[in-house]
Amino acid sequence: MSKISSDGAVTGRRRPFRVCVVCSGNICRSPMGEVVLRSMLDDAGLAALVEVDSAGTGGWHAGDGADPRAVAALARAGYDGSSHVAREYDLAWFDVHDLILAADEGHVRQLRRWADQAGVPVGPRHAGGDVEIELLRRYDPQARAAGDIGLDDPYYGNAEDFERCLAQVEKACRGVVVHLQGVLADR
Repeated sequence: MSKISSDGAVTGRRRPFRVCVVCSGNICRSPMGEVVLRSMLDDAGLAALVEVDSAGTGGWHAGDGADPRAVAALARAGYDGSSHVAREYDLAWFDVHDLILAADEGHVRQLRRWADQAGVPVGPRHAGGDVEIELLRRYDPQARAAGDIGLDDPYYGNAEDFERCLAQVEKACRGVVVHLQGVLADR
């Protein structure tokens, strides 16, 4: 069983906890979530314990890079999203992901429908589920308090909209890291 020692070192061996960030086309919100969450997990010393990827509920951008405006917003904040390649979520991936972080309620509904079609129980493993499906911004306490936990879609907007989306992603990912620290401590 993997544990984090007092000096931050990882002890033992266990399959990494796997997280997937999902939006519509996997070119704006979910790549930002993937890149930011991976960076924050690395900063927290959890990169060896958690794997992060992303996908879209639709495949119309499969094979494309992230939207150049998303890549530019990430770069301005010190992240590198240049190697991202968009893909559509595959139902077989329910078997490998522990937590799916959706951009908005439409994605949650679609993912839950797919999980139901695939016969995959949704919920935490300790409660009999195979995968958790949550809104990404559920992990941002301010967004939760305001009752606004959907992640704004910047696709039809401008650079300012991408900056706002990235700020929302960063706040949520900070909460995801805290959540995962607790999950990993219990594994």
